[in-house]
Amino acid sequence: MAQAEQPERLRPQYHVSVDDVRQLMGASTPHFALQLRNRIRTLIAGLPQDDPARRLGEQEIARLERLGVTGEIRGEGFQEGQRPLPSLGEDEPTPRVAS
Repeated sequence: MAQAEQPERLRPQYHVSVDDVRQLMGASTPHFALQLRNRIRTLIAGLPQDDPARRLGEQEIARLERLGVTGEIRGEGFQEGQRPLPSLGEDEPTPRVAS
């Protein structure tokens, strides 16, 4: 959820909870991973190092950075007649095979 959808998160007296972090990380996909990372980083910025929401947020930031750069693999891998989609982390694109 965006801060515009949760305006109370912008108030200085608002206490960020683990649930707030979980709401932002809930539907993370490679396409939006880096935007979600930025939202979580902003959300936890003022929290102390030992705060549970900050610890969860930092773990999630690391996961989202990996997801945003390397993508994700779904399904059962390569299937005959189909080529896998390349990850953003690959050095060379997967060559296309004419069928």
